[in-house]
Amino acid sequence: MNEPNPTPEAPVFTERPTEFVIRDAFVLGVVPLALAGVAGMAGWPITGLALMGLTVFVACFFRNPPRFVPEDDDAVCAPADGRVLEVGEVETANGEKMLRIGIFLSVFNVHVNRCPASGKVVSVERSGSKYLAAFNRKAEDLNVRCALTLEAANGQQFQVVQITGLIARRILSFPEIGEFVRRGDRYGYIRFGSRTDVLLPVAAVAKVRPGDYVKGGETVVARWEGAT
Repeated sequence: MNEPNPTPEAPVFTERPTEFVIRDAFVLGVVPLALAGVAGMAGWPITGLALMGLTVFVACFFRNPPRFVPEDDDAVCAPADGRVLEVGEVETANGEKMLRIGIFLSVFNVHVNRCPASGKVVSVERSGSKYLAAFNRKAEDLNVRCALTLEAANGQQFQVVQITGLIARRILSFPEIGEFVRRGDRYGYIRFGSRTDVLLPVAAVAKVRPGDYVKGGETVVARWEGAT
């Protein structure tokens, strides 16, 4: 169960997308499905099977399974499914030091993003212009991205950053400034291979290391300072 709203005066974000298969799958999957039918009628079984395989891939890519969000208020959950690329201290543009946990999402991972901790959205910043491979270190600074900065109930601010990759070309992020987003809530997604980072106060304690596989909204990747 998600944490209760610690700031009742803030409007609560309506979690989305919530459907088991995101609507994009039907929009993008209808073309290869139709072509598979044409190939079958034309007597091209191999082409038809390849197109059916592509249709299945699109449906699987946009899957959106439910997750069991930890009830521990001090836990910070993974914002996405994937493999941990890095865990370490970084310096932000304003000179602040933060703990960054970067997660790489392959085309086979669930691409729906979840809020790592409960908080009120204080800023939404879109930046970048490149589409480098998500595991490229330069992608951290140059790729198209959307960064949400939130303030937790303990007064500390944290960020969750959606970053495009070589194939990913579109980021969807739905929360607006002033809305309260609960830990584990689905709030957006990235199309076709990407990266998602969570940045926490430098005193937070990481619970994962590079190479670990995590599940969005379920795996505890860090704990707040002072948590046992």
